[in-house]
Parts: sequence; structure tokens; C-alpha cells
Amino acid sequence: MLSCDTSYGTLQLQRYPASRDASLQAFDAADLYLLQRLQEEPASNQPVLIINDSFGTLATALASANIEVHSWGDSWMSWRALQDNLAVNGLDPANVRFFNSTQTPDGQYQQVLLRIPKSLSLLQDQLQRLRPQLADNALLLGGSMIKHLPPSAGDLLAAHIGPYQASLGWKKARLLQCRHDPALQPRIADLTSSYPLEGTSLQLSNRPGVFSREKLDIGTRVLLPCIPADQGNARVIDLGCGNGALGLMAAQRNPDVQLTFVDESWAAVASAQNNFRAAFPGRSACFIVSDGLSEAEAGCADLILCNPPFHQQQVVGDQIARRLFRQSRHALAPGGQLLIVGNRHLGYPQTLKRYVGTVEQVAAAPKFVVLAAS
Repeated sequence: MLSCDTSYGTLQLQRYPASRDASLQAFDAADLYLLQRLQEEPASNQPVLIINDSFGTLATALASANIEVHSWGDSWMSWRALQDNLAVNGLDPANVRFFNSTQTPDGQYQQVLLRIPKSLSLLQDQLQRLRPQLADNALLLGGSMIKHLPPSAGDLLAAHIGPYQASLGWKKARLLQCRHDPALQPRIADLTSSYPLEGTSLQLSNRPGVFSREKLDIGTRVLLPCIPADQGNARVIDLGCGNGALGLMAAQRNPDVQLTFVDESWAAVASAQNNFRAAFPGRSACFIVSDGLSEAEAGCADLILCNPPFHQQQVVGDQIARRLFRQSRHALAPGGQLLIVGNRHLGYPQTLKRYVGTVEQVAAAPKFVVLAAS
């Protein structure tokens, strides 16, 4: 946990999950720049809407100043970090109203703070849904670290909200400022994407921002043929499910399995749920938005399928994968198996031996290996 001096006071802030790496902070210069700029504005009698608040820094800072806050985002981990940071700073979590990405905020907003996402489809979706909720001449402040700022983000702001101005850089961060133009009549696009699940007649439909929304990623393509077809009524979990490709293949090959789809993204789980219901009408499955299997009961799974993510927000590494491996060890029943795919260079065989047990390579491609651990 680190101390953070903001325009609204000093806060104690931590990431979720907590990290021992002091360089991994719950805030960055873009957060501080947004708060600094907002404080220059006259106070509003409407809630301030915050979008994509990575670890709750923006909402916690405003809540500490008794400002009414609405927060809107897709990440369960970001939501959990917000709850933890409010509590650590002695603030009632009920003071911040949260909307997940399958919901639309229902306020009339005069001031909006937006952490600009790297996914342009997600940004466009958020702007399209936000526009009807904006008061005339509402201020939208978009912030990003310069190296992560998509070049066309300003064009989307201008097309859907109103003309924008880019700030000077400050500590490698930049703001895009725009005012709501009520005369603007932007074209509303259907941002859902779709493509076939290889080897089946099934379709994968994807909400904006979902991982691998334009095409099947290479790792999943390598893992799909390895999903067994002799599972009976086994309890199978698609861990980090994204659009549900792995779970759908398991369902296609095993008509009696008990399936659970888990992801920390509300949009991903909603996509997987839509895809499963379209592919297998009348069949049941469980859909969970959570930090992987952190809340799973011991011994609840016979087979876990996973294409582990290798980043959280903008930080790349194997921390999330290692966390999922530990959770899987707890969730696997005796004799159960974890089936994963990963880049060769990540050294997952050694990691799995440490966290799960016996490891066998079951398939390989030039850059990827499929491993079974039990």
C-alpha cells in the first residue's frame, strides 16, 4: 500500500490483487492529472461519473471530498480494488454507486472523468451509451499515459461528444477535454463482432472490449483440439473464459458435462452466456464474474480449461497466470486436471509443477505449448 497525494487530499491506495512489487502502483500520473483538472471546475450538484477507474483511485479521491460519485467499468478486479481502497481510507463503499459494463449509468452528468481504454471498440461503445446521459455543455475529461493513448481516441470523442482539445503532456500523461454538443448527431454503430468457432458450426459473438473479439487467438486455437470428449457428467470450468470458446467446445464434445464459465470481465461473461445459450438452447451452465476461482469451493472441478491472460491493465507478466494456477489447485477434485495453453517462453511447466503437481505436455506449436497438470 502506498501513500498518494492528490488534489483532494492524501490517500492510502493499493492494487487488487495486492503486489509486493513497489513499482506496481494503484495510481499513475493520468489519474492525478484528471483530479487536478477537475478541481479547477466549479462544483456540480450532479454526481461525477468516472469510467474505467483502474483501481478506484479517482472515485476514492472524490469520495474523500464528499463528492457524489458514480463509477462505470468492466473489470471485477477494478471494482474490488475500489471497495478495498474506500474501506482503507475510512470511506463507506455505499457512497460510490457502481455500474458494470452490461449496465448503463442512469444519472444526468455534468462532469465525467474517463480513463481512455486501449480498446477503441470499448471506447466507442461507452461514448455511444454515455451521450444520452450528458447534460448540455457537460465536461468530459479523458486521461491516459501518453504511451497508451490510442491515436484515434480524440476522433471518437469529437464524433460522439463534441470538439476536443488535447492538453500539454504532464509527467508523461495527457488529457483530452471536450464539451457535450447537443446539436451533434453521431451515427450509432452495432459494435458486436462475430466469427465461427473452428471445427464446429457454432458462432462466437463478442461485446466491445472482449479479448480476441475479431478472431480466434492463436493460443485458444492450439488448445481447442486437446479438449477431451470422454468427460461424462464431469464438472468443467472455462477459467478466464472470454467469449466462451473453450467451454463451448467442451460442451460440443460432452453433452452431459456441468459447465461453469468464469471471467473478471462482465462483458466477457455476458458474451460467453449469449454464445452458450445460442449454441445449446435448453442446456444449463453457470456464469460467474469474479477474480478467477478465488471464491470457489475446494474440489469443485474435475477439469479446468484455461488460456491464462498475461497482463493486468497495462502491466505484462505471469502474475495473473500464477494466481490462476494456485486457485486451480484448490478447486481441482482428486484426480482432476488443469489443461492450459501458454507461450513457450513463459516457462509454465516449471510454474505448474510448483503450484499444481505432475505436468505433461500434450501438444505444441511453434510459439505455444499445451500442458496438462494434475
